[in-house]
Amino acid sequence: MRVIFGAVLLVGIALAGFAVHMAQSYVGKYQAALANERQARKPAIETVDIFVANASFKYGEKLDPAKVLKIKWPKNSLPAGIFDAKETLFPDENERPRYVLRAMEPGEPIMAVKVTAPGQDAGLTTRLAKGMRAFAIRVDVASGVSGFLRPGDRVDVYWTGSVEGAVRSEGNRDFTKLIQAGVDLIAIDQTANVEGVQGTIARTVTVAVRPQQVAALAQAQNTGRLSLSLVGALDETVAEAIEVDQSTLLGITREEKVVEVQEEKVCTIRTRRGAEVVEIPIPCSQ
Repeated sequence: MRVIFGAVLLVGIALAGFAVHMAQSYVGKYQAALANERQARKPAIETVDIFVANASFKYGEKLDPAKVLKIKWPKNSLPAGIFDAKETLFPDENERPRYVLRAMEPGEPIMAVKVTAPGQDAGLTTRLAKGMRAFAIRVDVASGVSGFLRPGDRVDVYWTGSVEGAVRSEGNRDFTKLIQAGVDLIAIDQTANVEGVQGTIARTVTVAVRPQQVAALAQAQNTGRLSLSLVGALDETVAEAIEVDQSTLLGITREEKVVEVQEEKVCTIRTRRGAEVVEIPIPCSQ
């Protein structure tokens, strides 16, 4: 009886050991398969979490935390100035809110250049780079490109007038000259919002220029008439010096007057000194 009991015990222990071995083998295979699946599902490129717009934003609008979303973005194509922490984008629980400087659409990354600093208003000063000044130019339907100008465009500025005492060809002394090339428009009338000036015939435009350019534009506006020429959005060329007067416009070539230079008259008298005759210069009588 004891022999039978011992045999059953040994068989039970063997079966238990076999079951444990089978379980360990199964668990090992499962973990290996799970690891392989995770490796297969691992993204091919590295990503980071950034904040993007979850709704449309217009210029001057308050940046609402409820309208932003945090998503994964490819690290190798990360834009400069993004926000990856809510404490950075909305510091102090948004007690000092940010305002939108550039219109944004859903899914567009929120960057530092598109919003103001915390507590800063989206005024005209936020569009001025370091060292730049705002200057207003009077325009009309002709000089203002018929209302096609919008904040963010670039224009060439031409001056038309005359200069007293200038040595120019005979006839009308009025001429037109390019005085500033590729200056940035930051506002139309009192509006800096791009969407707010569509089809508007402006009476003034505000440009961002350096202090020396401000002086030149002020002098030009007070002594003649300024006209604007719209520069293409993708045009990176710099306009060369341009100056046109009526003669150049009509293709008139004026002959230069030849001024005859009269030789100075020299009067002399002859006198004999021994065997030699000498000419002595004397004042000429009128």
